[in-house]
Amino acid sequence: MTDASTERSVTEFVALRGSNASGMRAHNERLVLSLVRGEGALAKSDIARMTGLSAQTVSVIMRQLEQDGLLVRGEPVRGRIGQPSVPMSLNPDGAFFLGLKIGRRSADLSLVDFLGRERAMSRKVYRYPTPDTIVAFVREALPQVTRALSADGRARIGGLGVAMPFQLWSWVEIIGAPQAEMDAWRSRDIQAELAEATSLPVHVQNDATSACRAELVFGTGDRPKDFLYFYFGTFIGGGLVLNGQLHLGRTGNAAGVGPMPVPGPDGRMQRLLSVASMSALADQIEAGGESANILWEKPDHWPFREGILSDWMDRAAAGLAWASLSAATLIELEAVLIDGWMPASVRAELARRTHEHYHRLDLAGVGPLSIREGTIGPLARSLGAAAIPLSYRYLIDQNA
Repeated sequence: MTDASTERSVTEFVALRGSNASGMRAHNERLVLSLVRGEGALAKSDIARMTGLSAQTVSVIMRQLEQDGLLVRGEPVRGRIGQPSVPMSLNPDGAFFLGLKIGRRSADLSLVDFLGRERAMSRKVYRYPTPDTIVAFVREALPQVTRALSADGRARIGGLGVAMPFQLWSWVEIIGAPQAEMDAWRSRDIQAELAEATSLPVHVQNDATSACRAELVFGTGDRPKDFLYFYFGTFIGGGLVLNGQLHLGRTGNAAGVGPMPVPGPDGRMQRLLSVASMSALADQIEAGGESANILWEKPDHWPFREGILSDWMDRAAAGLAWASLSAATLIELEAVLIDGWMPASVRAELARRTHEHYHRLDLAGVGPLSIREGTIGPLARSLGAAAIPLSYRYLIDQNA
């Protein structure tokens, strides 16, 4: 299996400066698209002011982006001195991207437009994932999710992003999979196989990191420059954003928070994933005589007994609070965001309880930290996967 390749992500737009050098047009086009994505519809004069590019350079860039179908004109804004300004915004049909989420219990293949809206999706539920299962699913689902696109729309598909847990073979005991079948992930080049199956460029990234990317690229509301992101799946994973940049780490597995040590109810240290994962909730549900299958099939509705769900949320929140404190002492974070494959009401309650647990801890010497919900929800991993080729082709990377 390949490591995550070098990727691009949205950055702090106002801090970036453009270049008028003729050889930098690709950079400047990315800069304009990043600005419009982050700020909304902008006129040429706004972009020139924010980037330092000349009005002529901005005019040429935006004309080209409009001709390429990536930007569309809005209604002229009148009432000011001089010519009316014309705001330009992203064209939803300007580009499309495929996002494949490979989970431990299910896989999703999504078609996402240029605004990050899911246009179509196909899902496969399984007991455990194997390379053969995933490749066969993509071959079967690809015509279904692209069926509604015109020939021009299909030509505008910019690539396939894959969000998957790294080292799947290491979790066989927890997910109950045969070691021999899971060992296939060690030697199979899933990136190459999916590229052959789809005839598209393919990018592979850790699934929780991809979910964090979705929050960074498509999230709504105020997005802090420095935040730690927790994502609840079968296990818990994370992502780290520093100075508005998704931090991948040396192997693409930065902020893999699952193994973080946190105190358990008895005071003994345990891994965060032991208490703050859906697998822990599934164990509690099945120990109470109920089936946990709906956890993997219905992320918008969990009809379980309140006592089981409340007990799990309290244990998870306590673990998240300790993990947040550990991270905040090492990195000056502005916020912690909590999201996952769960109903919005559960996510809100988890964030509230984590905030309460956090403020019961000894915070002396630790800077202020906001603990709140993420904004994407169950689709974060598949949308984040689609955001990989989008970022690679159309957004600015401060570290490039």
